[in-house]
Amino acid sequence: MKITTNQAEKIAGFKFAAGASGIRKSGRLDLALIYSEVPARCAGVFTTNKIKAAPLQLTEPRVAEGLCQAVLVNSGNANACTGAPGLRDAKRCSELAAAALQIPENYLAVSSTGVIGAPLPMDSFEKHIPLLAQNLTSDAADAVSQAIMTTDSFAKLASCRGEVAKAPYRLLGVAKGAGMIHPNMATMLGFVLTDAQVEPALLQEALRRAVDNSFNIITVDGDTSTNDMVLLLANGAAGNREICSGTAEGERFVEELTGVLLELAKMIVRDGEGATKLARIRILGAASDEDAKKAAVSVATSSLVKTAFFGEDANWGRIIAAVGYSGAEVDSEKVEIRFDDVPVVCQGISTGQELEEKATEVLKQAEFTVTVDLALGDASADYYTSDLTYEYVKINADYRT
Repeated sequence: MKITTNQAEKIAGFKFAAGASGIRKSGRLDLALIYSEVPARCAGVFTTNKIKAAPLQLTEPRVAEGLCQAVLVNSGNANACTGAPGLRDAKRCSELAAAALQIPENYLAVSSTGVIGAPLPMDSFEKHIPLLAQNLTSDAADAVSQAIMTTDSFAKLASCRGEVAKAPYRLLGVAKGAGMIHPNMATMLGFVLTDAQVEPALLQEALRRAVDNSFNIITVDGDTSTNDMVLLLANGAAGNREICSGTAEGERFVEELTGVLLELAKMIVRDGEGATKLARIRILGAASDEDAKKAAVSVATSSLVKTAFFGEDANWGRIIAAVGYSGAEVDSEKVEIRFDDVPVVCQGISTGQELEEKATEVLKQAEFTVTVDLALGDASADYYTSDLTYEYVKINADYRT
């Protein structure tokens, strides 16, 4: 399976449009439309934050019905904590897009990202939604990926190809995210399209499994947004036979989907606000899967660990401390820690200054792995995190200005 990143391949039966509608004062692309030429089977996962933005309140029950033909998404304004007027505005956006596309309104998903608490500038939507519908094209997925960015420094796309009985199909994913990134669904926006024909039950199962092994194993700052959603649309335009759960073809589809989402997830961490490092935290030898995840999350979210990464300081004491308070079963005399292949802790004790200096050299790389072996069992877990920098504070201190 080969994953292609930052390159928008055409995908059968889907069209795209993006424009600068004035929602963002900078004049950047800020409004986008994804359209399937036929109603697509769909699945979704949404934020677990109990404060849900108006677009999610509108979209989640529609996606649960199983069909979606278009997604309207804007950046610059989250339409969150805007009360009944915000819900009316989301509904009006939905009406405008459905009318422009001449599709049933319940086949329309809406999504927003940006500043919380401000009303939508509806004049921008009234004017520009019909223009998007008129300018749909099969080769504008890259423009959509740019239009959904907020504090992102680069657009995020990933794709791969699969086949069923020698009939090829494609998967294409676009995502945004750089801040307010922590699991509990996906903590960002993601839209994944496939021209494969996929059984509805497999579609939701595949998305949940893929999210759990991609967007749900990343963190930047420990915050979970009010607007997070990931949608998966399958329109069957490739003409392959239906991919069903419980089959080898179904498992391959899950693997391909996971591969696409994991690449997008790592891009999000790599692009974490102010980030200079992408670190994989790998826990081995845990007594249980739950313990492995607890330890991985504890290390990945520790501000002290993340600032040490920024300072390129192989301060393993912060790592072993985070493991110790994680709630996982730990025997301090068995713990081993490595930075890439450099051991800094063996049986809970330092391996010495010379190896620690070599570990410091590892931390000068843009990407590296920290492995913690608990030596208590066979369970393992991976987690991806960024460093915590001065720039992160600056970006978020000035976010609304």
